[in-house]
Amino acid sequence: MTEFTVPITVRGYETDSQGHLNQSVYLQYAEHARWAYLENAGIRQADLLAKGVGPVVLETTVRYKRELRAGEDVAVSCRFVWGEGRTFGVEQSIVKADGTPVAEVTAVGGFLDLSARRLVADPREPMRALASDPAALGL
Repeated sequence: MTEFTVPITVRGYETDSQGHLNQSVYLQYAEHARWAYLENAGIRQADLLAKGVGPVVLETTVRYKRELRAGEDVAVSCRFVWGEGRTFGVEQSIVKADGTPVAEVTAVGGFLDLSARRLVADPREPMRALASDPAALGL
């Protein structure tokens, strides 16, 4: 399984009244890394829509380990875990520049057939069909 990492610097407006990263922003960082991962493999959002499918998140869990403050640099990783059936796993970590683990994000996702409004039978199929580098996604 291939892992992809994107760097992010915590911005001041993302912090809360206590001066640390607002809890909802961790999910935004995770989402940003997922889309960057797809784009790195050659898949753009417009490509998915043209194929008639859209990624959906069915479940997300965030385990917070350390706080983040404005100006800190982090690396947000992402990897897809392929199994059998209509869903796939997403494993992500957020790590400070000094290597300190900050959060773990795990999710269950799938691809929605935008016409039928049901999950596609094999979520690997749209990824293989659209990726210029399927191996980058662990396919």
